Order: sequence, then C-alpha cells, then structure tokens
Amino acid sequence: MTVLHVLRVFLGPGSSAGNALGVFVDASKIPKKRRQAIAADLGFSETVFVDSVSDGAARIAIFAPGTEMRFAGHPTVGTSWLLDRLGTPVETLRAPAGDVKTWRDGELTWIRARPEWAPAFRIVEYATAGEVESLVPPRMGDRGFYAWAWLDPSSGDIRARSFPTEFGIVEDEATGAAAVLMGARFGRPLTIRQGVGSELRVRPGPDGTVEVGGRCGFLETREYGT
Repeated sequence: MTVLHVLRVFLGPGSSAGNALGVFVDASKIPKKRRQAIAADLGFSETVFVDSVSDGAARIAIFAPGTEMRFAGHPTVGTSWLLDRLGTPVETLRAPAGDVKTWRDGELTWIRARPEWAPAFRIVEYATAGEVESLVPPRMGDRGFYAWAWLDPSSGDIRARSFPTEFGIVEDEATGAAAVLMGARFGRPLTIRQGVGSELRVRPGPDGTVEVGGRCGFLETREYGT
C-alpha cells in the first residue's frame, strides 16, 4: 500500500470546479511497469509519480489514462502546490520534457514552461462562447481538439473546452499545456475559463516561455494498493 493524495487544480471563483489530480509523493515504492495501469485505474486526466525530492527539485513522471506525458500543466501546478503544503517546497519540477520552474504568489501557484513541451493539440477557434458550450466530445480514441472563443478580447478572457480523447480522456476540466500554447499564440496575459468552472491564468515569461498559474485545493488522502 502507498498513499495517494487527491487534489483539485485551477479552481474557479468561490473555489469551484478545478481538475482532479492524483499524486503519489513517494513513488519510489511503485514499479515503473505498473504506473500506466495505475493511472488508467484511477481515471484522473493525469496522475503524478514523484520519484525524488532533494535540493529544491522534484523528479516526476506524469501519466494520463492512456499514455505517459512528457509535460502537462495541471499536474505540475498541482504537484508544486502539494509539495509546498506538505512542507517540502520546490523550485523545479524535473519532468521528462525538461525542468519546469515553479513558485507561489499569494493564492496562486505558477509554473514556467516552453511551448514545444506541450502535446500537439488541435486548437479550434469558434465565433462565440455559446458554440463552445454546445460542443459534443469526439468518440474515445479519435483525435481530440481544444476549442475556444473570446469572452472579452480587450481583457484577454477566453472560454475553452478540451477533448483529449486520443489520450483516453473524454473531456479535460482544465488543461495547462494548452494554456501554454495559447499564451505563446497571443503573447499577452489571458484568463481562460475552462470546463464547468475552472480558471487558468496565463502570461508571457522570459526567453519565449509561458507562465501558467492557478489556485489549488485539497480533496483527500487515501491508501492505494500498488
């Protein structure tokens, strides 16, 4: 048995919504060959396995139900927040794609990432937020897409939904990696309102990077048989 922490990442107004995330903070006990099956069993859009924490850095692996991810946004934001909550804050998350810088600023936990780390989402713009609201997800296994429309171009407010069906997820409540791509596309601060009520903050970072931040909340800790 090992301990699974479950939290919500990118909370919306009033601590609503947020994308559920599972994190094993002592993943050294979990065989690597078991991790994909565990992620599929848990059914979160991503599950994080923290292999080590030392000298202000954590080495992590990220699994969606159907595949391992080189980088993902809500898992890195959530893991950073959780490690800080547990008394082992880090400045760097060592993901397969590269070193992800991370920090806290008030209620928000931030990451800094490179756009080329993100999966090749098919990003589709719609004329109105109502069209985004009315979309039906593709069939599981078909290529998905990230749908968006402006709520207010002047303030950078966006309505979005994400359907990563090729990764074994019908609809993702909050997608930090896609937010990185949106930040790179527009090069300006954005507020993305995704799913049923999640909120992602986006802004340009140094040297072509993009910073993504949000609020997190704790759900539960439970034992999981590995």
